[in-house]
Amino acid sequence: MEELVQKLADLEEGDVLAMVGAEVENGTDPLEIFDACRRGMVMVGERYEAGEYFVSELMMAAAIFKEVTGILEPAMAGRTAETRGSVVVGTVEGDIHDIGKDLVVGMLQAAGFEVHDLGVDVAPAAFVAKLQETGATILSLSGLMTTSFDPMKATVDALAEAGLRPGVKVMIGGGPVTEKIQAYTGADAWGASAQAAVNLANQWMGG
Repeated sequence: MEELVQKLADLEEGDVLAMVGAEVENGTDPLEIFDACRRGMVMVGERYEAGEYFVSELMMAAAIFKEVTGILEPAMAGRTAETRGSVVVGTVEGDIHDIGKDLVVGMLQAAGFEVHDLGVDVAPAAFVAKLQETGATILSLSGLMTTSFDPMKATVDALAEAGLRPGVKVMIGGGPVTEKIQAYTGADAWGASAQAAVNLANQWMGG
């Protein structure tokens, strides 16, 4: 398993997928395999923060992890890995950009969070409904255009109107998002990268 952790951290896609497939065939506990890959993703995040990796490497790591999940899903049917918490994610109403959002989803999943991805062009009411349905305590809003700021604010306001705001932490992200936009929207924090989203989620979940 330690070799698998290192291979994923080094982004050696072919080796990772071959090793995962072999471990599944050998009857290794799929949750053990999944955990090893998650630990590899943690190392990827650490290398990003250290300036050794960049967004392109994060995207590649997330793609590898998604492939691994696809291999493991049949073996994990009916079983669930322990999760750190539940997060609702989506690109806000009027914005259809999904690359950054998808990267956040992948990195959060790899970090052990249960992620509910609502996709793009998501109305405030849809975010509220999913939070109520899942009981998630973190909401991650993505937007790549300046016109996304008002929908972000409207979503935060909708949470307050629904009585959810005290129990839900809100993070926002996207190319033009800054601390000033965070203040405008009423969000709790903003992040400039997918790894920042993971760090915030971990912080809010107490670890």
